[in-house]
Amino acid sequence: MAKLKLGPIADDKPVKVTLELPASLHRDLTAYAEILGRESGHPPGDPVRLIVPMLERFIATDRGFAKMRRT
Repeated sequence: MAKLKLGPIADDKPVKVTLELPASLHRDLTAYAEILGRESGHPPGDPVRLIVPMLERFIATDRGFAKMRRT
């Protein structure tokens, strides 16, 4: 079984964001949510809820960003 970079999504207060995604990206988010649901044993939630944790993970692991932020 593959290890996903994103772990379980915390049940947090929702924030409304308006965003247009390419259809292919939405399909990928939907597939990711389904796989994450199977891995965690929970039903797949709204794939839009993946966007924030994915962005947080991306920013937290971007070494170039961290370096530039320190200077």
